[in-house]
Amino acid sequence: MTSATLGALPPANPVPLKQDATVIGLVGLAHGTSHFSHLLLAPLFPVFIRDFGLGFADVGLLMTVFFVISGIGQALSGFLVDRVGARPVLFAAIGCFLVASLVASQATGYAGLMAVAVLAGIGNAPFHPCDFTILNQRVSAPRLGHAFSAHGLTGNLGWALAPSFLVGITALSDWRTAYHAAAVLYVAVLALLWWQRDKLLTEVVVRAPRQPDGTATEHDLAFLKLPVVWWCFAFFLLSTMTLAVVQSFAPSILQALYGTSMEAATVTVSAYMLCAAAGMFVGGFVSVYGQQHRISSDVVVAWAMGLGALFMLLCATGWFGEAGTMVVLAATGFAVGVAGPSRDMLIKRATPKGATGRVYGTVYSGLDVGFALSPLIFGLFMDRGWYAATLAGGAVVLALSVFAALGVGKRVAGVAK
Repeated sequence: MTSATLGALPPANPVPLKQDATVIGLVGLAHGTSHFSHLLLAPLFPVFIRDFGLGFADVGLLMTVFFVISGIGQALSGFLVDRVGARPVLFAAIGCFLVASLVASQATGYAGLMAVAVLAGIGNAPFHPCDFTILNQRVSAPRLGHAFSAHGLTGNLGWALAPSFLVGITALSDWRTAYHAAAVLYVAVLALLWWQRDKLLTEVVVRAPRQPDGTATEHDLAFLKLPVVWWCFAFFLLSTMTLAVVQSFAPSILQALYGTSMEAATVTVSAYMLCAAAGMFVGGFVSVYGQQHRISSDVVVAWAMGLGALFMLLCATGWFGEAGTMVVLAATGFAVGVAGPSRDMLIKRATPKGATGRVYGTVYSGLDVGFALSPLIFGLFMDRGWYAATLAGGAVVLALSVFAALGVGKRVAGVAK
């Protein structure tokens, strides 16, 4: 295998903090844009139902289409990132979001909204392969924990911004103006990334048909034979199912169990996401501390996720009452957030050299699968009035993700570097 470097990569340590911080900030901005686009349609579902005469099943299908396309595309885009580099794929992805927002601003019915879901799903697909390829290549090793922390934090902030941005502008003007404003936002992000494009350049590995010793080079799909890849995939699928339970059903659960107002219940979900962002910030320091003191990343993930599962299970018991349940549920977000940077370090250790895009694309597609499956499974619980059982189910799948994380840790030593 030979390497052709498209541009100069960062020098060996010590690397100036400003250089690493710039790369981390640019990738974080791009990741926040991706999470913003997860909610490009959902906050305005009530408006579409009213204006276009749609049902809840109709608008729900839009999100299913988004995550199915994103999941399939994420697995495939990793190969593209490894072949052409992360930067051009990242720019194209943000361009898809720009087009999606313009299409949304002109939508006259369900077909237009479905086109937005397709475009946004295509745009969302490459982000994890792109982001982690850039971070792993352009950020110095001692700061990778903080880089992964910032990456997760900005994603949560993107989720937090989208509803207030779109609904707020709609309240001040109308929803078409909100999508025009979103288009302007994407243009601004794309312009900034283009201006700083030299910071996003990555190495492309050119695969020779044969190794220097004459043996054939492994096929691009050879990494799929590694059990550790599928343990990583399972980890993301399971942990994301718990997040989907909170995002999709927590307000309805609190209303059903305690008569909580919709406003307060929605604030609880926002508190969960903000606590998760705070946890990711703290988790960056935890990850670095773990590296320095030889504490395995899978152990950190297991303790943090296990604590989160315990918190959610306690919420399901109803022991804390309304206010206590809201607080402990938010604390669950913090515990899960702490695990984020160590989780990403764990995946880095499981990634064979030269296959960053492919591996990250495959394992992170578990996120999309989890988001697609969780509402279907736990929606059946909700339809039957099993509200506490839905929270308990979220705790169970989070606990299973602990088992998956430990499985990754046991197998990561067998990955060839």
